Amino acid sequence: MAIMITDECINCGACEPECPNTAIYEGGAQWRWADGTSLKEVQVDGGATVSGVSPQTPISDEYYYIVSDKCTECVGFHEEPQCAAVCPVDCCVDDPDYRETQEKLLSKKQWLHQEA
Repeated sequence: MAIMITDECINCGACEPECPNTAIYEGGAQWRWADGTSLKEVQVDGGATVSGVSPQTPISDEYYYIVSDKCTECVGFHEEPQCAAVCPVDCCVDDPDYRETQEKLLSKKQWLHQEA
């Protein structure tokens, strides 16, 4: 599964630099597939292809957010999700809408960083 940030976030920003995939963004900030990854372009739902550097719509305007499709729960990088480890208010939690196995998370990491 991916990690999500709840609305209890105090916008301290401690989580953002800890993410090895750059999947965490400040509220209101546009995100990009290429940020912190090796992705040049991505095929999105519906079959359209978007440039990795094209700005995407923020998921939250109020507090920090995690792009679930870029979150690997730090699998392949760390023993535990680093955002949750550093969050002072414990608002980085498992996202019940995104359930993924360890194998899927590792595969996602390999895809994000274009590893063979």
